[in-house]
Order: sequence, then structure tokens, then C-alpha cells
Amino acid sequence: MAEPLCPYFRRCGGCLYQHLDYQEQLRKKADELKLATGAQEVEIFSGEPYFYRTRMDFIFHAGGLGLRERHRWWRIVDIEQCVIASPAINQLVREIRNYFQEVDAFDVRLKRGSLRFAVIRTPPGDSAISFVLNKESGNLPLIMEQIIDFSEKTSALKVVITFVPPNRDVSVSDDFKVIKGQAYLEEELLGRKFLYPIQGFFQNNHELTERLHLYCRSILEKYASRRTFLLDLYAGVGTFGLINADLFREVYLLENYEPAIEAARKNIINSGLKNISPILEDAKNIHKITFPSPLLVVADPPRSGLHPRVLKFLRQFRPKAILYISCNVERLRHDLKALPEYRLERVALFDFFPQTPHLEAVVELKLK
Repeated sequence: MAEPLCPYFRRCGGCLYQHLDYQEQLRKKADELKLATGAQEVEIFSGEPYFYRTRMDFIFHAGGLGLRERHRWWRIVDIEQCVIASPAINQLVREIRNYFQEVDAFDVRLKRGSLRFAVIRTPPGDSAISFVLNKESGNLPLIMEQIIDFSEKTSALKVVITFVPPNRDVSVSDDFKVIKGQAYLEEELLGRKFLYPIQGFFQNNHELTERLHLYCRSILEKYASRRTFLLDLYAGVGTFGLINADLFREVYLLENYEPAIEAARKNIINSGLKNISPILEDAKNIHKITFPSPLLVVADPPRSGLHPRVLKFLRQFRPKAILYISCNVERLRHDLKALPEYRLERVALFDFFPQTPHLEAVVELKLK
């Protein structure tokens, strides 16, 4: 057992494992991954157990900023400092709390009010705050004036205002306005710089993300050659494809979120790489695309896992190896069972989310 570092532990719904010794947390997650994959051994990679997250979605309430109360999602626990958030995030939390003393906070049950979320992102060397507003609030002009004034005082390099409807509990949207800086964040991984949309996905544990990419590259090197092709499936802004493009004849980035593909195109231009082809398409339509052979696949799907049509494609095309990155152990279990043509080679646990039940897994699959 361990003494929780957070004074809000057991009230806040964010962390469930702070009462467990960190090594016990890792053992618990490794056992879960062994059970899901059937692996006898799991490689474990861990980093800082606290102050690691580079993204947090805080919720406005009448008293300031907070996170949802455990088991009572409509109530907010006021948070002055989050012990799993980076120091840079906690600095921006203090700035927001000091400026917005009295707020027209959104009531999630009544569907009234203006300020909903402060989405704070702090990759090394960059920072952004997205103020998420109820687009139907009558106080929008006043709130927007306050945010514009705040943007001139804050240390955040980028500030955007995001508009969402009152009946959707979301913190991102394509309906947004840039107040300060630009609509992209920049993060460096293994010496290569990546732009990604402030409204888009990017891993929120920088240290473990770099170590995961090093691990994946070491596996891809075993299969790669100048006559081999790589498919980066659910590619986002192209991190796996760009980092490993030098190993392959051609790399294909398949992604359905247009702002991410736009960022990927910028990243390709900035990299100077000439052997990468971005494809804007939903993965479920992968059967409509012709790929050359021999092919390797890196698949990093959302929590919903691989679409049934993707699984069908993989079974029919039979790439010689698949590197499957998963954040959902149950979906991973399901998808591995749906790929009987592949043999499990290696399984690794990357503890992107200490103090919580969540994990990131990397599974190497080789065609039998």
C-alpha cells in the first residue's frame, strides 16, 4: 500500500490507484495484459509516476476549475493542483484560477452557462489553452472579451476558443477561433518535430511516447528493407511513418481526421522526406485502397480497436508483420483472436498513465 500524494484522492474520479505501491500498479497491469494476450512474458516500461501528463481537461464550476467527482459525474471537485499533471499545466491552472474569479460556469444537468472546459496542453517547449464554451450561451461576447484579455496576460503560447453545443459533453470541436498563436502545437520525438492540431489527438506522456517509438523502431528494423512498404494505420499526424520512413521503400499514412492529415502533410514537407504518401480515408474503407507488397503494418487505433473491415483486410492481405499499439486491453484481446494467422512474438507494457488503471500496449505479430 502507498500513501496517496493527492489530497483529492477518492473524491476525484481521475485516479484510482494512488493507494497502491507503484510496482504493484505495474504488476497489476502486466498481469492484465498477460491474460488478454496469452503472453508468458511482458516487457515493462515506466517513467515518472507523478506530474507526467501533458494534457488535462479541467471543468469550470462556480468556484473555479476542477474534475468530476467519483460516482457523481455532475458534481465537480475543485482542484488547485493535479499531481499527475505536468508542472507547466499546474502553472496555467493557477493563472486561469487567478484571472477567472467569478465565472458563468456551464451546468451539465440544466444545460445552461457559458464556460465548460479549459483544455490545457503543455508538450516540451510549447503550450496551449482551449477555452470550451457553450455555443448557445447568451453571454458569449462578454466571455470572449475576457478570454482575449486573459490571452495577453497568460504565459500560454497559444489560446483558442472552442464552441460546442449544450447537449454534447465534448471538449474538442472543429468550430473554434484562434485568439493567440496558431491552431497547432509542436512536439519533438526522437529528434523529429511534429505539428499536431490543438483540437486533435497526441499522446500525453512525452517521456514514454519517445521510449515507445524507440521500441517500435527496433522491431520494425528486423523486417524492413528498401523493397518493403510500411502502412501507418490510424496514422494521426504521421509519427510512426515519419520516424521510420528511412527503413522502407514507401510509407503510407492512412487517417480519417482531415486536420491531422493536413498536419501530416506539413510534417512531411518539414522533414524533407520524399517516400511518404498521406491518404485521407476512414480505415473501414481500407479495402478500397491498393497497397503494394511486401507490406508491414503499424496499427494504432482508438479505444474502439480495429474495425471489422480492417481485420478482414489484414487476414486477406496477410502483411508479414503487424505492430499493434493498443490503449484498450479488452479490444486488444478481441482483435488478437480475430487474427489467427498471426503468431504473438513480443508484448510490451508502456505505463503512460500511472495512478490509473489505463495502459498502452505494444504487440508484435508475425505471419505464421
